[in-house]
Amino acid sequence: MTMSRAVPNLAFRRLRGRHSPAEFAAAVRRAAREIGEQVACDARYIGRVEAGEIRCPNYAYERVFLHMFPGLGLADLGFSARETVRGRRQADPEGDEPAAAITTRNDEESDVLRRAFMTSGSATLATVSLGLGGPAVAIPAPRGPHRVGETEVRAVEDAVREIRLLDDRYGADGLYRAAAQPLRAAYALLDAGTAARRSTEDRLHAGTGELSLSVGWLAHDSGRHEDARSHYAEALSTARVAGNAALEAHAFCNTSFLARDGGRFREALRAAQAGLRAARSVDSARLPALLSLREAGAWAGLGDRSACERALGRAHGFFDRGPSDGDPEWMSFFGEPEREALESQCWSALGEWGRAARHAHRAVVLQNPHFARNLALYRAHLAKDLAYAGRLEEAATEARRVTEALAGVASARIRMMLAETRRVLTARRRTRR
Repeated sequence: MTMSRAVPNLAFRRLRGRHSPAEFAAAVRRAAREIGEQVACDARYIGRVEAGEIRCPNYAYERVFLHMFPGLGLADLGFSARETVRGRRQADPEGDEPAAAITTRNDEESDVLRRAFMTSGSATLATVSLGLGGPAVAIPAPRGPHRVGETEVRAVEDAVREIRLLDDRYGADGLYRAAAQPLRAAYALLDAGTAARRSTEDRLHAGTGELSLSVGWLAHDSGRHEDARSHYAEALSTARVAGNAALEAHAFCNTSFLARDGGRFREALRAAQAGLRAARSVDSARLPALLSLREAGAWAGLGDRSACERALGRAHGFFDRGPSDGDPEWMSFFGEPEREALESQCWSALGEWGRAARHAHRAVVLQNPHFARNLALYRAHLAKDLAYAGRLEEAATEARRVTEALAGVASARIRMMLAETRRVLTARRRTRR
């Protein structure tokens, strides 16, 4: 098989102008937030585009680039037409297709879930696939006195992004067990590998911790709470060993969420407050905003309305400072819709169903339909709030919309909310007869 040589993308390089790759990547992330898109752009990605390794961006990046440069098309940006690169394997989760490949692939917008794990000789490849013949990431198992380098670290980071993308589109139920395999491979690298540089070791710790949190979230969302708790604790341990405050704050954030879902509100409160302490050294206002919302949810679960309102006020103050380049990559989901949804949950925990429904409705209206799981989740919250508020027909309508959306979304948490909504609707209708 012959492989075509990458041709540098000079047009894209000219568009970057005097900005450094890191500065231009930050501009790409800002542009993505402006249109509600989610991309994990960094200097390495910009370098790969300019080197011609990415011949055509995926659909998310295409929308962002066309937003940044109105009036220009993909060809003006130095990319090849999509139809000339589709049908190639070893696609990158950040770019639609690199310069090499084989086989036929389905259109990216009709991706279906597939997970495959391969064993080749003494080296295990934990491969995460999106679509038939679509993007894949592989984490090689360590062999002998192996020095971990850029290839291994980047594989771990790519696995995190790919799993998050899959979860955004499809939900957790079908992903959890398969996603555990790349996590084991990542920890094997961490345990056995010797990094060539300290910066590489730090990235490996951060990437492995984030991967543990992503797999833990899949367990959480699919109802495997003990598994989730274990993954979150492992990530917290990794954060503390590495002295990574951002990872520590993330681990506490997820732990608080899980504890609240399990009715352990004191634990949820302590975890949120610990996360806020860790977040003090992170250059981000959005991170303490989210942690303050976690704290508010814990206070609501404890029935303390005053403390809940104070935490909500702090959350609004942090959130209103706006996004920044220091916001952790995993927080790309946290925008206006999520803030409204989390506030809605506070009011529902306090029994103020009408107020909860108003915030849940705002979350639904503001959410980009591209993120199917989040939209279904917000609608499920809205349906439940409306049912408890006595607005039965509206609740039934929203529940039907969620059921229709679940054709492509697998989330035990959403199904449980729908089941609760149906029970409330049935009980309320009986009392009206």
